[in-house]
Amino acid sequence: MKGAKSIRTSLLAALALALTAPRLAADAPAAQSRLGKGYLEPAALPDSLALLPPPPAAGSAAEARDREAAGAAVAQRGTPRWQLATRDADLFSAGATGAFSCAAGVAIGPQTTPRLDALLRKTLPDLGLASYAAKTRYQRTRPFVVNGEANCTPEASAMLAKDGSYPSGHAAIGFGWGLILAELLPGRATQVTARGREFADSRRVCNVHWLSDVEAGQVVAAATVARLHAEPAFRKDMDAARKELRRARAAPPTGCGGN
Repeated sequence: MKGAKSIRTSLLAALALALTAPRLAADAPAAQSRLGKGYLEPAALPDSLALLPPPPAAGSAAEARDREAAGAAVAQRGTPRWQLATRDADLFSAGATGAFSCAAGVAIGPQTTPRLDALLRKTLPDLGLASYAAKTRYQRTRPFVVNGEANCTPEASAMLAKDGSYPSGHAAIGFGWGLILAELLPGRATQVTARGREFADSRRVCNVHWLSDVEAGQVVAAATVARLHAEPAFRKDMDAARKELRRARAAPPTGCGGN
């Protein structure tokens, strides 16, 4: 378990470094060596600075809303929702994409749906790096630094404290995965989109992002998924994943309760 946490921390640090790079084009080779190459070249990524307004101003009603939502998150510490948020912090292990299995009605993973798993993992750099421009410009302080309360990935606290909070790249990845799955599984579109929103909001529950960070990450996700559809390689992999899912649905996941 300790080794797994160390690996996750290292990969999260790599993502944070990539997201806060002052010149993505210059730093892309180093970032891609850690995160893998996505479908989009750096110049093709949506510009989050153009897409998003500035984060809430100090003393504004929007900032008060963020602080209220952060307080509600702190109150959930130790609950099943906090535990889910902790699991949703995982983007890199073999089981990361399986977070959507119950919502999808399919056991998603490298062994059960290798084409889908590879597709989602390849979009991770695109969805995450697309948040970099606004993240670098604003360098917003994270809620756990402001409120002094615990977060659900304490092993990554030192790294996260140096990484801008707005927008959430992690939320962009989770919500983006939900959007992709909604297209691949139209009969489960509501469930997987809702799971993507929940996955994104796990960053607020974890006390590592403000609510407005999460909402801005969802905007970045929508723009990035739309841009991905212009890439022939992405469309080809979507077709392959769609065919794979038709076969996989014969063996739905277990342990999903009412899902």
